[in-house]
Amino acid sequence: MSNTTSNIAIVILAAGASKRMGTPKQLLKWGEESLLGHAISKALKVEASEVIVVLGANYESIEKEIKQLPLTILKNKNWEEGLGKSIACAAKYVLESKPKINALLIMLADQPLIDKSFLKSIIQKFNQNQNQIIANAYENGKNGVPVLFDSCYFDELCNISYDNGAKHLLEEYKSFVIPLQFQHQNLDIDSKADYEFLYDLKFGSKVS
Repeated sequence: MSNTTSNIAIVILAAGASKRMGTPKQLLKWGEESLLGHAISKALKVEASEVIVVLGANYESIEKEIKQLPLTILKNKNWEEGLGKSIACAAKYVLESKPKINALLIMLADQPLIDKSFLKSIIQKFNQNQNQIIANAYENGKNGVPVLFDSCYFDELCNISYDNGAKHLLEEYKSFVIPLQFQHQNLDIDSKADYEFLYDLKFGSKVS
């Protein structure tokens, strides 16, 4: 049996400015929730040790919507430098204040089709002290988020400064990567058209 969830923290990256959307993507409607709210709901149901949300652009308006929830909110002051800085922000927080955490599960706020069961399956695969990286396997043969990193990678995660997140670590340590295939096509929301398409796909109706 894999390691329990008690020492795994889930990190939700939600610091981007959503310039192509014209409005904070994190707060777009997703059923009865927002996109970020939906991601948080899934993470909280996984029963990890801690749920961490990294914010940046539009911090005040987004923080106001989620501050009552049982999670940790971090402010990435360098959010304009890309996704990697948000990962580094969370990794530094864990290293400095959560020494018992032995893995980070990183997910995005704009992958609403990723479900609780898939997050749990990633965690169930994890075994401590085996240098594991457990990653979502994309149809193009690449691996990516959601992705879980063993604590042995925390120092390197702290030093990420690239806009493409931790992809270089997936390449550098590919012999330790365990790919998991999500049962549905994994789609990110990068544009208004993406959002409208996925909303209709999920709910069978146009977003109102």
